[in-house]
Amino acid sequence: MDTTDTLTEPMSIRRGNGPTAALIALVALADFLIFGYAPGINLLLFAFAVCVGILLSASKRPSPLTAVSLLVFLILTSAPLLEAPSLTGFALCLGALMSVALASARLMPGRLAGLPSVFFRFILVIPLRLAEDCWKYLATPDKHFSFAGVRQSVGLWVMPLVLAAVFVSLFAAANPLIEIALRSINFAVLLQFLDLWRIGFWMMIAIVVWAMLRPRLKRRSTRLQAGKTFMIVPTRNAPLGHASLLRSLILFNAVFAVQTLLDLVYLWGGADLPDHMGHAEYAHRGAYPLIATALLAAGFVLLAMRRGGPGDHSALIRGLVHAWIAQNVLLCLSSMLRLDLYVEAYSLTELRVAAGVWMGLVAIGLILILLRILLNRSNQWLITTNLVSLISVLYISAFIDFPDIIARFNVAHCQEVSHEGTPLDIYYLSTLGPSAIPALDLHIRALPEYRNDKISEAELIRDSLVGKFEHRPRDWRSWSFRSSRLEAYLLSPAAIAR
Repeated sequence: MDTTDTLTEPMSIRRGNGPTAALIALVALADFLIFGYAPGINLLLFAFAVCVGILLSASKRPSPLTAVSLLVFLILTSAPLLEAPSLTGFALCLGALMSVALASARLMPGRLAGLPSVFFRFILVIPLRLAEDCWKYLATPDKHFSFAGVRQSVGLWVMPLVLAAVFVSLFAAANPLIEIALRSINFAVLLQFLDLWRIGFWMMIAIVVWAMLRPRLKRRSTRLQAGKTFMIVPTRNAPLGHASLLRSLILFNAVFAVQTLLDLVYLWGGADLPDHMGHAEYAHRGAYPLIATALLAAGFVLLAMRRGGPGDHSALIRGLVHAWIAQNVLLCLSSMLRLDLYVEAYSLTELRVAAGVWMGLVAIGLILILLRILLNRSNQWLITTNLVSLISVLYISAFIDFPDIIARFNVAHCQEVSHEGTPLDIYYLSTLGPSAIPALDLHIRALPEYRNDKISEAELIRDSLVGKFEHRPRDWRSWSFRSSRLEAYLLSPAAIAR
């Protein structure tokens, strides 16, 4: 009887592609750098690794000059994370990574004004990118999911693993070094990787990183039929036509003139207010509503001065718009003065600093609107310049230690030191964290010796802040310039000899 040997076709071993390997490596690196550690330099290092992974796994490799430029851009944009971990620094770093991912996929818009729309469309698809690609991989005819295929794949590994275990046990019996190495394995350490929080962290990192490695944008919905365009046809008696717009601007300028006149008299002129009302109360009640008023006014101006609108054909309307914008700018300046008066009366806080920065941004936006009208620029130019001003302010703010500045300001202007203003709210200083320690030292030195109660209270709060700082995570992953500077200060004679 003749027998023939039938050779089955060997199964091909799938080789992981570049993005998959980069994803696995980056998830492992995130576990090593970030999970279980306080934020610090680890965030910047991981962002740099993600950027390298994006550039190496891009479908079309960028040129060396482009790759270096993108890396330098990421480092410069993420530099605030070196100063101290903050929400602003994290947002800037994430924006830089998204920019690198979009640039590597050639999805960056031609103009800076189009960046917010592209970012928004990119963010919308981030939660679904990994799931979609996994589904597409399994849905392909030659890679469809089946339990039979899984069982066959697992079965192919049973014999190799069993025999390998037998060989290892035999080697351990024959070689004491191998036996000692096997006994030294701590299986409790291996079990910690089955922690649900850790697995959830891996999944979150994998979802975000995969979207960076394989970026796509959500498709725009096309509601307009092909060949048709949408445009506003202004008419004279329309709600935003010439007649309505002219009446609105006359009325708005008159209303704003009343508020401007009151501010000029009571805020800038220092006239006496009615009884039972101080300048601080007058300032406090007006700061935030006036900013909302300025924002509404800016929106109305953009709508009124659209291309082809009544403002393009009427010198009177343009003049009224210019006057109204000037009044809005003065309104913002008055709001800043109101805030200054309120801070002078009730000290400085983080929310009041944020309000001052916001008021400045609104004033810049109004000035840019005026320049857009005078220079006959487009709304794209206006959006771009406002984005540049906003990003610049956020970037600079991320380097500033606001708790330290606030604490020093309140100490320098408190009643105990300057003999003016209000007493120091030392409990608020304790909420600012360890950054307030140098200001507390200045306060303790400035207090007279007979104020033992105040000195003891300040020293108690200082010691609690020092203890909080000393018990911070000391791992190198959590290092930052700000904590390093404060540690150097605490070891200096200025901090020890109070």
